This record gives sequence, C-alpha cells and structure tokens, in this order.
Amino acid sequence: MTKLKMYFLPVIFLLLLSSCSNLTEEAEKRINELRDKTESLDSLLNREVEKVWALDSLINRESEKVQKLDSLINNSASKIDSVSKEKIKLLEELLN
Repeated sequence: MTKLKMYFLPVIFLLLLSSCSNLTEEAEKRINELRDKTESLDSLLNREVEKVWALDSLINRESEKVQKLDSLINNSASKIDSVSKEKIKLLEELLN
C-alpha cells in the first residue's frame, strides 16, 4: 500500500499542476479580453469627448457671431434712433 501511495501522490500533484495551468491560461484569457474591452471603451470615450469639444468650439464660434450681430443691431438701432430724433427735431422746427 505504501508503494501505491508513493505513485498516487505524484499523479495527484501532476493533475493539480495541470489544473492550475489551465486556470492560469483561462485567467490570462479573461484578463486579455477585459483589457481589449477596456481599450475599446477608452477609444470610444475619447471619440465622444472629441465630439463634445468640437461641439463646444462650434457653440463658442456661433455665440461670438451672435454677439457681433447683436452689436451691429444695437449700433444700427442707435443710428436710426439718432437720425429719427434729428428729423423729428427738424420737423418740429418747420412746424413752429
């Protein structure tokens, strides 16, 4: 029986080593899959962030255009108001 135990223990040890090797390979495979998915998500996130920055830049440019247009409208309105006041003043002088 002791001889049987002597042969049995190395066989069990080899089976355990083989099992551990399979577990290690499976763990490495899962880690690689997770790393690939992480890289893919990171790339997707970077593309979306770039889109947000581009949109933000576009909004800023359009906002500047609106501010310029607003300034032009205010200047034009001021000029029209000034001209109309001048004309009303002239008209009042003519009527008096």
